[in-house]
Parts: sequence; structure tokens; C-alpha cells
Amino acid sequence: MALRWYSTVVEAQDHHALARWWAEALGWDVAIATDEEAVVLPPWAREFVRILEFHHVPPGMVFVPVEHAKTTKNRLHWDFAPHTSDDRDAEIGRLIDMGARPVDVGAGDDATWTVLADPEGNEFCVLSSREM
Repeated sequence: MALRWYSTVVEAQDHHALARWWAEALGWDVAIATDEEAVVLPPWAREFVRILEFHHVPPGMVFVPVEHAKTTKNRLHWDFAPHTSDDRDAEIGRLIDMGARPVDVGAGDDATWTVLADPEGNEFCVLSSREM
């Protein structure tokens, strides 16, 4: 028996706005938006729930409200990768235009990833382009 990665929960001062930001960044949908949570899922997840076994359904992102701002570096972050047919630099530019900001974590000039932070300061990486 193994666990299924069900979701990643992110605390946010404005959980609705951050959920909308990530939905736009990923091309996903805000599936649930209440005072307690905002859930972001891949658009194909609802279809997969019906056809895939429980352990194969992709995870979602859940944003929950908190009153305090993020103050330290994340202990966990996401890595995202564009496909080799996509323009990685254009994607980074799009995210910055949406409100992400570059973050210096001390990676060398030869790093194959770029560290960004979402509008509430949560770090994530855009990796080099990948086939899979």
C-alpha cells in the first residue's frame, strides 16, 4: 500500500487571489473557493477521477487563509519545467509580468533553474526545458 499525493496546502493572506494567480500560472482551474479554502486543480483532473485508480489521480493545490505574512525561506518548494517545445525565458517573463519576482538563493551562474517567488513570496523553480 502507498499513499497518494493528494494536495499541497499553501497558507496565504489572500487565499482567493493566490489561488487565482496559480491557476492562471499553471493553466488550471479554481475548483472550490470558500472562506476556508481555495482549491486549484488541473482541468483534466475531474475526468481522471472517473477513469484512473485512486493512486494515479494527480494532486491539487489548496490555499488556506492566514493573517500573517510569510517571513522566511520555504522549507519546501515546487519545481516546474517547460516542455522543450516551449520558450522557457518567455514563460519566466510571463510569470514575472503576472507578479512573480526573481529570488536570489545563492545558485551559481551555471544553474539550470531560475528561482521565483509568487505574489505572497512562496519560492518555486522554473527548471530547464524537459521532454518528460
